[in-house]
Amino acid sequence: MSGPLQDKVALVAGATRGAGRGIAVELCAAGATVYVTGRSTRERRSEYDRPETIEDTADLVTAAGGHGIAVAADHLEQSAVRALVERIDREQGRLDILVNDIWGGEKLFEWDTPVWEHDLAGGLGLLRLAVETHAITSHFALPLLLRHPGGLVVEMTDGTADYNRGTYRVNFFYDLAKASVLRMAFALGHELGPRGATALALTPGWLRSEMMLDAYGVREDNWREALDREPHFAISETPRYVGRAVAALAADPDVARFNGQSLSSGHLAREYGFTDLDGSRPDAWRYLVEVQDAGKPADVTGYR
Repeated sequence: MSGPLQDKVALVAGATRGAGRGIAVELCAAGATVYVTGRSTRERRSEYDRPETIEDTADLVTAAGGHGIAVAADHLEQSAVRALVERIDREQGRLDILVNDIWGGEKLFEWDTPVWEHDLAGGLGLLRLAVETHAITSHFALPLLLRHPGGLVVEMTDGTADYNRGTYRVNFFYDLAKASVLRMAFALGHELGPRGATALALTPGWLRSEMMLDAYGVREDNWREALDREPHFAISETPRYVGRAVAALAADPDVARFNGQSLSSGHLAREYGFTDLDGSRPDAWRYLVEVQDAGKPADVTGYR
């Protein structure tokens, strides 16, 4: 392996599909050894009943030039997360990058439904998946990450702190979950910064995940056919775009300047100069404020 992250060890928690998979691939493309976790395996699917598996992610990661190691793990299970971290310690003796991308709540929230009408079990389950999993993973993984200076923790969420502060996101439970992850990064920044590590929150833009492409009935190679149905989808980005953001952060010797902050893939593309797979630089959150939320016709000119 070679690249700016050669000899670095990463854990991407929640890497079966979507942003987690894109992040894992790009970290490996930069030379890292990457442990990828999830609940969907070739032998057993999760309740999502999706075709993507954690082994497939590991294969993609290794093909990108690094070393991908798939570990089936439910990050709500403390014993499983403890065993995962002990394995990384035993096999690598270090952990340099932790990406908390565990989510799994797409089937649990109801759009624009007030808290008193929302299914309570689904809402509470969403909070457990979005918040408790991150806390459990940080609890067990951070002592290993702090063993060597310069560690990086990336808390993956939906929306920047500025955007979410003034915008109601989907419903009570979803809004609370995404705000909580943003605050996690802020709190971790205070705890990790004085100990030589960096924590930050990162959001992709409108992500062309496997589930999103399926929702529009398109594939990555013909995704623009969805623009007839949703013209604003023109600002969307691949999971590899936010993956390149994480790889750039992990390779930055001055990454501590972002400690405790909320960042986006579009912001970091301008900062570091990387592009999406098609050579563009979508800036979805600026577009959302200035075009989509403003009620203007879809036009990505100047935004990608």
